[in-house]
Amino acid sequence: MSRETVLALLRLEEGGFVSGEHLSRRLGLSRAAVWKAVDALRRDGYDIEARTGLGYRLMAAPDVLTEEELRSLLGKTETVGRKLCCFSQVSSTNTYAKGIALTGAPDGTVVIANSQTAGRGRRDRSFLSPPDRGIYLSVLLRPDLPPERLTPVTAMAGVAVCNAVERVCGVRPGLKWPNDPVLENKKLCGILTEMSVEAESGHVQYLVLGIGLNVLQGPGDFPPELEEIATSLSISLRRNVSRPALAAAEIEALDRLYADLRAGDLSRYLEIYRRDCVNLGKTVQLSGADGSQEIVTAEGIDDTFGLVVRDQAGHVRTVRSGEVSVRGMYGYV
Repeated sequence: MSRETVLALLRLEEGGFVSGEHLSRRLGLSRAAVWKAVDALRRDGYDIEARTGLGYRLMAAPDVLTEEELRSLLGKTETVGRKLCCFSQVSSTNTYAKGIALTGAPDGTVVIANSQTAGRGRRDRSFLSPPDRGIYLSVLLRPDLPPERLTPVTAMAGVAVCNAVERVCGVRPGLKWPNDPVLENKKLCGILTEMSVEAESGHVQYLVLGIGLNVLQGPGDFPPELEEIATSLSISLRRNVSRPALAAAEIEALDRLYADLRAGDLSRYLEIYRRDCVNLGKTVQLSGADGSQEIVTAEGIDDTFGLVVRDQAGHVRTVRSGEVSVRGMYGYV
């Protein structure tokens, strides 16, 4: 705990010095204990300057997704992030979250990993999850809501991710229907929602919302089949981005999403989604789970985030994310 609190106080000064005496007094620790905490932080990769008469100053932090680093950046949340499970590697954060859901893990538990060996996307597609490159995060939710109230959550998560990216990076991604944040017409993030419902009562046991965000990948980090459709923040922005800062912003955005979902307040998400959806007004190809394909025009988003399309015969209908996926006619979007 002393390491976490010393780190949090150093961060509060935003690059300024904090005296050892102040740290000792504030934390109720001896000066020797403060020095030991600082030394331990240095061994973990934190660049902390010590200067006689001034104290300690945090110069740089490592790009690690540890609970210590995330807690030092994470603001107060109501539910999401109160419990953090941080790993160097897991098979899949969604799979892990579903496992701990069965053993009683609390509402809002976040599972985050530096890499995944079996990351998954929609329709059981694999999601590339190399170490030290992305943020692979799942949140376990236990909403006391009927399943039909939860159908918008994946689209809302797309808005939440875009909010977090804009807050940390100063650039706002677009949204490819139904839930993919995109930059420069390429996929930046994948979102997968899985839910368990009791067969007899229809009661939702849990919902797991998984998010894989490409952050530090370079041009050579994507295999040939993904080079034309995938990007990362580093590639698009041409600079590095702090994964811990972005992960903390994601968790805070998901906490706000959860509160709004339970309150039934979707209006702000709908407004933003309609503004940011890159498919609207374009000719797109619908691909069904059975392999069928159809060319349509994307005309709007309905009140439950369904895509309103007009087919070539002029007929208008709404399609849902569980029925079809959308691909641009001349590229990913």
